[in-house]
Amino acid sequence: MKKSLSQRIVLSVVGVLVALAIVFPTYWMFVTSLRTPGEILSPKYDLIPTSFSFGNFATALTKDNFPTYLMNSLIVTVGSVLCALVAGTLAAIPLSRLRFTGRKGFLVLVMVAQLAPVSALFIPLFLLMRDAGLLNTLPSLLLIYFATTLPFTVWMLYGFVNGIPYELEEAAMIDGCSQTGAFRRVTLPLLGPGLVTTSVFSFITAWNEYLFALVFIRDKQKETLPVWLASFRTAFATDWGGVMAASVIYAIPALVFFLLVQRKLVSGATAGAVKG
Repeated sequence: MKKSLSQRIVLSVVGVLVALAIVFPTYWMFVTSLRTPGEILSPKYDLIPTSFSFGNFATALTKDNFPTYLMNSLIVTVGSVLCALVAGTLAAIPLSRLRFTGRKGFLVLVMVAQLAPVSALFIPLFLLMRDAGLLNTLPSLLLIYFATTLPFTVWMLYGFVNGIPYELEEAAMIDGCSQTGAFRRVTLPLLGPGLVTTSVFSFITAWNEYLFALVFIRDKQKETLPVWLASFRTAFATDWGGVMAASVIYAIPALVFFLLVQRKLVSGATAGAVKG
């Protein structure tokens, strides 16, 4: 049943308002980053600025040791994402394709692990890293981010593997492929959208993590960007222009990563591949 004109207008207005509510904080952050400290603290604050200043970006890029913090964040984030994808794929395949005792119980444990609050793991992880001699090292953050994103990765990839008909692998094996070859040539390429989706989640989770990076790392040369971003606020004042400029810079790697993989986010690549 077609929607009436009034219904479509209402839905369009609601959609525009929701879009504005989502986009406006980002716009405000970017505009504020281009203002001088006097303009930021001025009672008269225009939504559309008439002048721009890049001094805040210069301040952010030259504060402390930004390139080192950027590299630290990239190392722990990319490393944890790759580890989670490899381990998650190796776990999701047998969970989806094989039937063994305890399979459903293991899936329940994976879900429970995902639902558990990360704060509940803080003290056990701290003691574990201390006893292992990994405190104040980047591998400790990499392992923690890997552990916290792995349950979601397994659960998501399990659903994506279930969506790929096993008949495709059987057809490849009939044509002469081994089971491993059928997975590598047929299933793995079709699993691309699932790998991209879970990698985006894992990347954002690790990239934005602050608490573990703050407590587990004490060496300034090993800190990550979230800790660097918090350094713009001191006990005496907050450099709001620097905070906004640093936030824009901080968001760029995640934005670039999303733009690189956004074409693969569409699932359903095997729809209609095999007749039911």
